[in-house]
Parts: sequence; structure tokens; C-alpha cells
Amino acid sequence: MSAPVARSAPAYDVERIRRDFPILATRVRGKPLVYLDNAATTQKPRPVLEAVSRYYTSMNANIHRGVHYLSELGTRAYEDARARVARFLGTPDPREIVFVRGATEAINLVAHSFGRAFLREGDEILVTRLEHHSNIVPWQILREEKGIVLRVVPIDDRGELILEDFERMLTPRTKLVSVAHVSNALGTILPVARIVRTARERGIPVLVDGAQAVAHLPVNVRDLGCDFYVFSGHKLYGPTGVGVLWARAEHLERMPPYQGGGEMILSVSFERTEYNRIPHKFEAGTPHIEGVVGLAPALDYLAGLGLEAIGAHERDLLEYATEALSEIPGLRLLGTAREKSGVISFTLDGVHPHDVGTILDQEGVAIRTGHHCAQPVMERFGVPATARASFGLYNTRAEVDALVAALRKVRAVFRT
Repeated sequence: MSAPVARSAPAYDVERIRRDFPILATRVRGKPLVYLDNAATTQKPRPVLEAVSRYYTSMNANIHRGVHYLSELGTRAYEDARARVARFLGTPDPREIVFVRGATEAINLVAHSFGRAFLREGDEILVTRLEHHSNIVPWQILREEKGIVLRVVPIDDRGELILEDFERMLTPRTKLVSVAHVSNALGTILPVARIVRTARERGIPVLVDGAQAVAHLPVNVRDLGCDFYVFSGHKLYGPTGVGVLWARAEHLERMPPYQGGGEMILSVSFERTEYNRIPHKFEAGTPHIEGVVGLAPALDYLAGLGLEAIGAHERDLLEYATEALSEIPGLRLLGTAREKSGVISFTLDGVHPHDVGTILDQEGVAIRTGHHCAQPVMERFGVPATARASFGLYNTRAEVDALVAALRKVRAVFRT
């Protein structure tokens, strides 16, 4: 009997992967597109493009209440996608998956439903200095309406959360912790497992904003132990205008509806309305059907490559780029956390980030410039804005080289 043959995981073939993304063949001003703005949105692989097209060409109809063939097809595809998202997040219960427009709407849903119903004047919500505006403003609106207190956990010079301060700031008045999984501005990976464990030991529910995490890190909400997890479809290679709120079923059962109308009702009279069961109670109106249908193949695509393999590829790019950019005179890196996702935020002495972005665009290199909807982070580091390169599963070391070469041209233009 022959010995079993050891099977190794297939090599990460980035050139083959790139062929799945038609837009990456684009030329910008005569030069190959170098797309390094993945923290803002990612490009879409063929299976996602084909699923959206297939929906419109073979099953377009409104869902859930139609009794005809096309409506049944659309309903089945929509609910199959819900089950697929549940598996992706590691929950056996698809009722815990609520489709929304994006992470922003998901946080607003929790703020306006959970917050309005269960928080009282003087209750405290804990966020961090790393949050983007979508995890700040909904709580400020709630503060104005309910008189709650918003407390902010500081970060250090690396851009890491100061855990001692986080634990010290948890008090009997803390009724919710809401934190990013990964910082969009700095790439810091927050220790959410420890944050969740510490908060829940005190009976405090935790919301995790996974918008910048789910395309780069394996996520299992049951293992994580949080109460709410949110993300946007377009940041993990799916369509725009669709996102997910995952919440424990016991929370969703208790929470009042966020919006009224459509599938969120069972019956209506002028005297009273009986609401639908979860998750439909939170999906008012006609949903973004094609977005949900296109989200499922995006998850399948990530699973096919393996998030561990994607993460390893992006870490290689991050290390390679960090070393290369560090050799450019006058370039200052912001955010040097020991645990980082593939995000590099930087400034260049004597050059406004917008000018950096404009000149890089002339070289075909697409990055993001500005405050990244995270002005408190910018204030922490004493800058109004940064330039930000962010990596996705299809980026290459050659593209990092193109970024570095383009930045040297910026220095030459400004003679810095």
C-alpha cells in the first residue's frame, strides 16, 4: 500500500486572479491602472458581474409576495443569499441577517432601534478615537435625542487602542460598546475579541463595525461573541448599495422596527399594525434585490481563494510597501500598529495630499486623499488629511513599485 500523498494548498496566483476583474485591464491616461483605493471600494470579479446581469435578464421581479414564476425565482435567490451570508459569518440562523444599504445604515438601525428603545438619559456608549464618522454621528444624534453620554477611548502614537483606558472607562453606566474591527484611516486591527470579552463580562453589548475587516480577515461572530456585526457589500467585492447587519436573534426580537412599510408588516389597519417576523421586520420597502443576489457570489469568491491566503498576500504587500515608502525622503507614515490591515496612510513634506493624489492619477495610480471620514483620527495626529494606499486581493508588488515611482515624481515636481 502506497503512502498517502500530501496535498498542499494551491499557490496564490495573483495574475490569474486579476483576470477575473475586467476593470483592472483599464488604461488611465495611457498607463496601466494601479488601483490602490480598496478601502473606499473594491473592484468586482466576473461572478458578481454575471450574477447581477443574470438577475436582470432572467428573474427580475419584486420578491416575497408575488405568486408568479419570476417572483419565486427572485425570492429564492434573495433568501439563498441570506443563508450564504449567515454561513460566511459563522451563524446557523439566517434570521439574524438583516439586509441594509451598507454598514452606515446598519449602525443607524441599531442606534435608532436598540438605542431609542433601551437607552436612557445618562447611559454611556463607548467608542474609540479610531472610528470613522458613521460610527460617531448616529450616536451623537441619539445623544441629542435621549441625553446619553458618548465616551471616546484614546489611541497611542502607533494608532493602537489603549486597552487600559478602555477597561477603565467601562462603568456601570456603560450600556453599549461600538468599535471598528479595522481602522479605515490607519489600518489598525483592533483587539475586538478581547474588547468583546471584557465588555460582555460586565453585561455590556458590543457592536463591531466590520466594514474594513470582512474582506481581509476570517470573521466568525459566534466565536467573537459580539452582539452586532455590520459590513458593506461593496468593500468585499460585491455590489454597492447593499450591506449586512448581523445581530443576535434575541436582540432583533426585542428591537422595534427601524422603518415602516412593505415586507416589514403582516397586517395593517388604521387602528394598528402587526409587524413581520425577523429579519423581515427590519427590511421595509422593496430591497436592493440585485445587490443581495450579487453579494452571494462575492462571498463565494472570497471563500474560494481563502481569507487566510488573501490575508497573507496582503500582509506581504503591506510589509513590502512600508519598507519601500519609508525610503522616500519627507514621507511620514501615520499608523504603525503592530497588527495592521493593508492600509498605508502617509503625508509628504511640503505637498498637500490632494496634490499627491492628483499627480499620482496622472501616472495611473489611484489612491484616496482627504480625512477619510475620520477627522478625529486626523486631529489626533495633527494633520488635516493624508494620502492613503489600500490593498486588495488582486494587487501586486509591481503596483507598489509603480506607487513608489509616482511618489518620486511628486517630489520632483515640488522639488521637496
